[in-house]
Amino acid sequence: MEPLDRLDKDSILTERVFQELFDQEDEIKKARLMIALADRAEELGVKVKFNTILRAYKKVDREMRKKSPSLVENWTNFEGPYDNMRCGLWIASDHGIYAQKEGGLEDVACYHPILPIERLKNLETGDEQLKLAFKRNNRWEEIIVPKDLIATASKITALSKRGVAVTSENAKLLVRFLSDVENFNDNQIQVQYSTSKLGWIKSGFIPYDTEIVFDGDSRFKQVFESIEQHGNRELWYEHIRQLRKTGRLEIKFMLAAAFASVLIGPLGALPFFVDLWGETEGGKSVTLMLACSVWASPDESRYIGDFKTTDVALEARADLLNNLPMMLDDTSKTSSRIRDNFEGIVYDLCSGKGKSRSNKELGMNRENRWRNVILTNGERPLNSYVTQGGAINRILEVECGEKVYRDPQTTAELVKKNYGFAGREFVSVLKKIGFEEVERIQQEIQRKIHNDEKMQKQSISLSIVLTADRIVTDHLFKDGQYISLDDAAQVLVDRNELSDNERCYQYILSEVDINRAKFDAMSQTNEKWGMIEHGYAVIYNNIFDSICKKGGFSRKAFLSWADRNGLIQTQGGQLTKVKKAEEKTIRCVFIKMDASIDKNGFQSVEDANIQEELPFK
Repeated sequence: MEPLDRLDKDSILTERVFQELFDQEDEIKKARLMIALADRAEELGVKVKFNTILRAYKKVDREMRKKSPSLVENWTNFEGPYDNMRCGLWIASDHGIYAQKEGGLEDVACYHPILPIERLKNLETGDEQLKLAFKRNNRWEEIIVPKDLIATASKITALSKRGVAVTSENAKLLVRFLSDVENFNDNQIQVQYSTSKLGWIKSGFIPYDTEIVFDGDSRFKQVFESIEQHGNRELWYEHIRQLRKTGRLEIKFMLAAAFASVLIGPLGALPFFVDLWGETEGGKSVTLMLACSVWASPDESRYIGDFKTTDVALEARADLLNNLPMMLDDTSKTSSRIRDNFEGIVYDLCSGKGKSRSNKELGMNRENRWRNVILTNGERPLNSYVTQGGAINRILEVECGEKVYRDPQTTAELVKKNYGFAGREFVSVLKKIGFEEVERIQQEIQRKIHNDEKMQKQSISLSIVLTADRIVTDHLFKDGQYISLDDAAQVLVDRNELSDNERCYQYILSEVDINRAKFDAMSQTNEKWGMIEHGYAVIYNNIFDSICKKGGFSRKAFLSWADRNGLIQTQGGQLTKVKKAEEKTIRCVFIKMDASIDKNGFQSVEDANIQEELPFK
């Protein structure tokens, strides 16, 4: 054959080139030459024409193999879109696959065509899977299965539920056939890198970059398939721009949070919640659907999930989504397992890392990991389900006011039919501007919203949301409808509000106030909690323990903090005091009813305030 560098865009398409290619008897040399010619055709700008002619020659070559006994021997002879493969001594045709025995007898390995066509190597685990093609009822189907499933006769029978005709009788032969075909055609079967996660994988973004394919859990097939571009792009953008012009923070913030999810990983941040709460009929569900339409179909039971599940399932879902936002509808509808450990779920999801688990071989399974934003909604704030400040610190609350939409039904129907465009375009924008620029924007915004009275973790989360908002406003919507810093600051929580011990103090005072009768010696109630005197609530020790336990607070941590802040009376180095009540000596907690009362029970006020209250000067 003429040297490749001498071939031009006309000569590479001549019959002589293809005849010399297919006259190659050595299949390895033929494959290498075919690749080299394809690369040269691409350099010359005629790759499409080259591939069209190549497919025609392959088809003719297959037909010749079927008609010629000398060529059919030791090859599969399946009619269909797949190239025939070496199969050794197996007889493989559309009539089935058979193993030859002495005396001309044959054993059935499978009653229909089946062969491996691609190897998938998972980037996270290194595990391999095989893509199998099989033909039933004159129709070819493709399935992806773990390599170990087709390596043993006891496991391969599981393929029967996928439509493969395999039983315990022919299982061993089918294992041998598939193994032989894979090994005889090692150079022909392409190795494709795969992942079971979405979002940023190496330098690409799944599912938009096709160099890496998805091989995730079949349980989440509907989630993966919902991430697509569907409907009319311009119609979606025009409607969203009109909604953003209304100035509703609920709409702009939830949209920005949906975009911000893919910034978490590259910016090295931890996951966090964005929760939209408010009374029913306010537009919470429609707003969540709106945010979902950035990436995927917001239709019921596709991308958006809920809390009616288990913590393990939520962890697996977060691992799958990886960088894409996890959306969970209605915090009030939870399974009992989630309800009993809501705070733990918040901590776990915001840690970005699942629990370590062993497998039945006593090895360790791959740890689930993710870096994304979790979007939720409900009638009550999400932080009302948790008590610890660490959990609240991971939640950005947005209150949903009345009548967010003039016509919520129109918006819901529109985003169900038009979705998935903005997410893909946002990823393209990020690749174009680079993450150094994204980080610069985020750091600039974080400096602007920094406030010593606000929690740092919340400020970081908010800065990422505002970074996404700025980028999509400038590059996608181009409408100047930024979220203002003043509006954004509304979602931040003051340090004092977030402090576990401060909240415990307020909780104890509210319990005392609600149960005043139990502190009144003259009341008729039989249950006594203590007494109130000189501006202090004197609470029996066991009652105080019960109050802390009920509120989910640490008695020891609170008393230590209260002592440092002068909110309790101590005795002999102990954080409680002995009190005589009903002729009994009882150890009690003496806690101030008002932080401005001094240790002697007097109100401390500023001199200026005294002057204002005097009737004369």
